[in-house]
Amino acid sequence: MSQRMQGQPMIVMSEDSQRVKDKDAQEHNITAARAVADAVRSTLGPKGMDKMLVDSMGDVTITNDGVTILKEMDIDNPTAEMIIEVAETQEDEAGDGTTTAVAVTGELLKNAQDLLEQDIHPTAVIKGFHLASEKAREEVDDIAENVDTDDEDLLRKVAETSMTGKGAELNKEVLSQIIVDAVQAVTVEGTVDLEYVNIETQTGRSAGESELLEGAVIDKDPVHDNMPKSVEDAEVLLLNEAVEVEETDVDTEISINDPDQLKNFLDREEAQLKEKVEQIKETGANVVFCQKGIDDLAQHYLAKEGILAVRRVKKSDIKFLREVLNTDIVSDLDSASEVKLGTGSVTRDDSDELFYVSGGDDAHGVTLLLRGSTDHVVDELERGITDALDVVAQTVSDGRVVSGGGAIEVELASRLRDYSDSVEGREQLAVEAFADSLELVPRVLAENAGLDSIDTLVDLRAAHEDGEKRAGLNVFSGDVEDTFDAGIVEPAHAKEQALSSATEAANLVLKIDDIISAGDLSTDKGGDEGAGGPPGGMGGMGGMGGMGGAM
Repeated sequence: MSQRMQGQPMIVMSEDSQRVKDKDAQEHNITAARAVADAVRSTLGPKGMDKMLVDSMGDVTITNDGVTILKEMDIDNPTAEMIIEVAETQEDEAGDGTTTAVAVTGELLKNAQDLLEQDIHPTAVIKGFHLASEKAREEVDDIAENVDTDDEDLLRKVAETSMTGKGAELNKEVLSQIIVDAVQAVTVEGTVDLEYVNIETQTGRSAGESELLEGAVIDKDPVHDNMPKSVEDAEVLLLNEAVEVEETDVDTEISINDPDQLKNFLDREEAQLKEKVEQIKETGANVVFCQKGIDDLAQHYLAKEGILAVRRVKKSDIKFLREVLNTDIVSDLDSASEVKLGTGSVTRDDSDELFYVSGGDDAHGVTLLLRGSTDHVVDELERGITDALDVVAQTVSDGRVVSGGGAIEVELASRLRDYSDSVEGREQLAVEAFADSLELVPRVLAENAGLDSIDTLVDLRAAHEDGEKRAGLNVFSGDVEDTFDAGIVEPAHAKEQALSSATEAANLVLKIDDIISAGDLSTDKGGDEGAGGPPGGMGGMGGMGGMGGAM
């Protein structure tokens, strides 16, 4: 017998599940994405402000690097995490421009929301954004200027532009030269391999005292006072095995009945250590960098043989030493005699308590020794230098640059508005909205510099309408000028990547009209539900509030 269920809804989801549909879902996603973009907007440009981030352990990070801020923020909203991926992709592909990419994503979604409220379907907006992005990337290539990758002056300007606003302004001339020298040192036939650039930091001195060194820098001490401090004709063994008494795989107990038995046991341990030191000596090595521990007795025997030994060297340093010395890492002393030793020189700087290791003619690798007054200063300096290295390397590989200071964005916006006349249908409005979104960059640059953003944008538009495609904002003087000649230069690839990432992320968000969650809609089930979430009990971005008044 069957009964007809009249007026009874079919329940296909559990009681704990949550669902938000249509405009509510779109509004939720756009709001979450814009919240992330707004979090980093104030850091954009040379006059951008820094953020203080305090994690759950109480560790403090002070930075205005977009991707660092977004990674450190405790965000548990899935849509917001999609926007963070934009910053991470930009960092991986271009090395810089993360704040621009995220800010433009947020502005695209803001303008898209206005179109959606005019009953323009999301698919029309998505198509228009896609057309605008394709056209904008074509125009970047047209506007970009090809450069001679041997032009050190231009490469320094690229490095200075990237570093400005990241704690390196006072010493940017010194640091930019170091960066260019480092990139050129690891460039072979137009290919840059930054794997051969190592960065070491040291506190207590000025950033202007940073230097570029051939080879590697090891921040360790010799394991024994009687060992030589420097070895000119060094035969170096890189060891990934502890020079200690070998322990058994299982727990054992030894019963000792008389002192002779104890003596025999200790003698056997001593003989084992002596054998390991003898194996090292037989390789011909007079310097040993060990990733693991070295027993006190083994230290004595090594010192007796005149061998310089350093223990507990970081894995990353050991790997870099392998490249600098053009040798192999030994994991078993029994096969050490068959390994080719690294040749070079090892010198000790007692004042800085550092070892300088340089390789032979066929080795390569350089170290950037960055100095700063405090840990926070040197950490932020390292982030700025890392971005600048990536940007200069990208410029050398790609060979194209564009004017900074918002010049490229205003020029693209102008060209996209002309292009929109050829686009049929409602997509034309989306193309125009895309153009408006790009002008966010000069507006925010002006805002962060304490200038009037509307007046600045009007002046920039007027200059570009007069054919001055290099016209950008000098945030220090407040004037509109040729930023290329002023030394504000950015790699074209970074702009293309930012346009691509921002458009794809915005379109991905706009395409969602239904959010179904098996439970609390957040990626962090342990935290409290975010306040101010959208209808339906959706998890908000409570983690962002956890940053307190630091924003």
